[in-house]
Amino acid sequence: MLPKKNSDVEIGRNSSIYFAIGLNIMLFLSWQALEYKTYDKEEVDIGYVNMQAQTQEDIPVVKISAPAPPPPPPPAIVQEQVSIVEDDIDIEETIFESTETNQSDAIVEYSAEVGVSDVNVTEIEEVAEVPFSIIESVPVFPGCEGKSKQETIKCFNRKVLEHVKANFVYPEQAIDLGIQGRVNVVFIIDDKGYVTDIKSRGPDNLLQTEAERIISLLPKMKPGMQRGRPVKVNYAVPIVFKFHSSI
Repeated sequence: MLPKKNSDVEIGRNSSIYFAIGLNIMLFLSWQALEYKTYDKEEVDIGYVNMQAQTQEDIPVVKISAPAPPPPPPPAIVQEQVSIVEDDIDIEETIFESTETNQSDAIVEYSAEVGVSDVNVTEIEEVAEVPFSIIESVPVFPGCEGKSKQETIKCFNRKVLEHVKANFVYPEQAIDLGIQGRVNVVFIIDDKGYVTDIKSRGPDNLLQTEAERIISLLPKMKPGMQRGRPVKVNYAVPIVFKFHSSI
């Protein structure tokens, strides 16, 4: 025999509805608990502003009596004195002679006083400039004394090259800009043995300035001789600026 259940006393018949209602009630109570706020009910003294009229003291006006300026000086009285001159006095007139002369007067006047023998002619000795390649006696670089002409020329060229290497400095700005090239420097060794009139031509002013600085440091030399007299000698030297990349 099968047991029978009474539908009126079944416990789990509406359990899902009750669970949903209870869940909503709990959610509502939780939300109210989170939104609940409390405040201190003690009275707070916000104070008050007491505006009282402030009186300003009046600054008394002090009158200073300045002394009156002194009176201006009286105008000067000019007394005119009139002297009476008699009309019978003779006054000599000044005669101005003409200073104009003609060509004939000038020739007669100066031809009588100035002669050819009275003119002093001074000769101005000019120092000639001779190229280094055709000079009779080339300038002697310090340390090249007592050699033949060909040996003196070789020694001169070698000493100049050694001087350039010893004083060579590559400009840092030129390295940063990647500037390189050949600079031709021309200078003169004067009749005293000093290096003068340095000129250069190159790809950039930075390199030209450095090349001229190197040449300006050359020492004093024995001047070149032409026909037994010291003369100016021009000389040219190339200076190559070239750097190698480390990459």
